[in-house]
Amino acid sequence: MANPKIKIDSEKNYDATMKKIDALMKKGEKNLTDNEAKQIRTLALAAQAYEKGIYTIPVPKTLEGLIELKMYERKLKQKELAKLMRIGEPKLSQIMSRKRKPDVAFLKAAYDYLGIDGNILLEYA
Repeated sequence: MANPKIKIDSEKNYDATMKKIDALMKKGEKNLTDNEAKQIRTLALAAQAYEKGIYTIPVPKTLEGLIELKMYERKLKQKELAKLMRIGEPKLSQIMSRKRKPDVAFLKAAYDYLGIDGNILLEYA
């Protein structure tokens, strides 16, 4: 491949790139030449860069939004999240609906069980 860096600038080019990757992958890892393996890597990195620029999730602007994002990432329902965080369901519900301010125990649980950075928690709280 002459150009080691490829820039994908449209959905059409992205689809074409993915088809090239798929065709090469179907050959099987053991049947690829070194050049084809390098081509897959180059194409995959270009596709990843395009995806990162196009398919981004905006950073939540509230603590509730951040908690909802963590729930989505872990495929948790609110009831399951309360159990994971070792807090009562009513307390979680009240905090999520902004009827109650998060206390230190809640923030500590968000840090311990959801891995949310403490500085971010304090900024949002």
